[in-house]
Amino acid sequence: MAYQLPELKYAYDALEPYIDAKTVETHHGKHHKTYVDRFNAAIAGKPQIENLSGEAILSDLDKVPEEARAAVRNNGGGAVNHSLYWAVIGPKAGGEPKGPVADAIKAAFGTFAEFKAKFSDAAVTQFGSGWAWLVVNKEKKLEIIKTANQDSPLSIGKTPVLLVDVWEHAYYLKYQNRRPEYVEAFYNVINWEKVNELYLSSK
Repeated sequence: MAYQLPELKYAYDALEPYIDAKTVETHHGKHHKTYVDRFNAAIAGKPQIENLSGEAILSDLDKVPEEARAAVRNNGGGAVNHSLYWAVIGPKAGGEPKGPVADAIKAAFGTFAEFKAKFSDAAVTQFGSGWAWLVVNKEKKLEIIKTANQDSPLSIGKTPVLLVDVWEHAYYLKYQNRRPEYVEAFYNVINWEKVNELYLSSK
């Protein structure tokens, strides 16, 4: 079964003024779609992986034939990472988390402000293209990591519950080279209900 480009659950302009409509349209309809199309091409005709979910494939890249592994890692990561990105942001969102994930953030980082400072630092200091992540590690604890390009925490045994895209295509139309400003704006669109749901399902 081919991996699908998910439909957005909100309009292109729904994240204004924090993320502009043109960026969302281009990011989803062009960048994300290209990753999906190339991922499907990379797994086509490979019975050991072509019927697995994108998440399952990224969780065990050793199952991918060596000649296709780089394409699957890059484009599968791009497809899956972006699907999660769209799911954990939305309109009328932001603020501070509530419920179990809020408690876990306090346990791991002390306060929400300390979490925010560390998460922002990971995002801003990621050299070149990549992502900052809040993940559940093998000890079932929250931690913050960053990855280059389209690498996924799934490939190193960690389960993502929140991520911010710091590839330039995610912010350059509105923020140009002002990545810190984009990262600060990102907190206004985090869908903490979805993050909490992902956190609970990871345990």
